[in-house]
Amino acid sequence: MTLTMGMITIDCADPPKLASLWTRALGTEIDQDYGFFLMLKPPAQGGLVLGFQQVPEPRKGKNRVHIDFGTSDRKEEIARLVALGADEHETHEVPGLTWTVLTDPEGNEFCVSSGVHG
Repeated sequence: MTLTMGMITIDCADPPKLASLWTRALGTEIDQDYGFFLMLKPPAQGGLVLGFQQVPEPRKGKNRVHIDFGTSDRKEEIARLVALGADEHETHEVPGLTWTVLTDPEGNEFCVSSGVHG
């Protein structure tokens, strides 16, 4: 197979604003900034690169794709992300996995889990 995943791009109204949250959340910095599109440097701990692309329309409805993050201390990590500007929503559980849905300042959903992925 020759296909690899390298970046997830998030549509948004204000790329620098979202990049501010995610650089602090992931401990990275902006790698390339083209005004309407910017990319972060890969996180030191590994993982995909995040990109932020300016679009004119607001997000409507539920995200069809979202990012799942894992951690060993979900509650502590959620508190840190909320302090950085995320909003906490519902928490879900199935045997061996607990995850909480959060949104960034533009309403884009992402999850933080413990268990299988954490």
